[in-house]
Amino acid sequence: MYQVLQTGTDEDLLVEEPSADYGYTYADYLQWNLRYRIELFKGRIFRLSAPNTNHQKISRNLFLPICTYLFKQPCQAFAAPFDVRLPIKNRKRDDEVTTVVQPDLCIICDPLKLDERGCNGAPDLVIEILSPGNNKKEVKLKFDLYEEAGVKEYWIVYPGEENIITYFLNDQEKFEGGKIYTSGDTIHSKAVAGLSVNLDGIF
Repeated sequence: MYQVLQTGTDEDLLVEEPSADYGYTYADYLQWNLRYRIELFKGRIFRLSAPNTNHQKISRNLFLPICTYLFKQPCQAFAAPFDVRLPIKNRKRDDEVTTVVQPDLCIICDPLKLDERGCNGAPDLVIEILSPGNNKKEVKLKFDLYEEAGVKEYWIVYPGEENIITYFLNDQEKFEGGKIYTSGDTIHSKAVAGLSVNLDGIF
């Protein structure tokens, strides 16, 4: 199916518009020329809404101390938009990967997971900042995807409540923790050695 999308110029762009069906892969994802951002959750398309101002302020306030700490260290931090492919086991080819996400922030310590297109494998730490458009189903889906992929640590930021809930992967490869941090608290990462983030001024 084809749809004409406005490009902001005098010309329109004719692109192939993916349907909402299941079964897409990263190979399909690379072929789409869309004006909006999407993620793939096990082959299903989820459209990303534009983040609001408060979301971006929180992202910046978290990203700066993280990058400062990681400067000249092996681990690297990335902010969205940044594609993270989450392969199932060793199925890492473009036509095998069915989950592609864009975490708000992530830290990757294994340089072999990085290529010119982003990350192919589970980050060590993922931070997601919830927006008004996030629904419970989407939050639950991402929680399960990150757990299944083997993300070592996961922070969920709740701007309205001004807190962060953290989880870490246990020996049974399940997220546990669920500890709540708010202004004045300091989060000490379990996945990235030595990383601590004080939440004063984050919100």
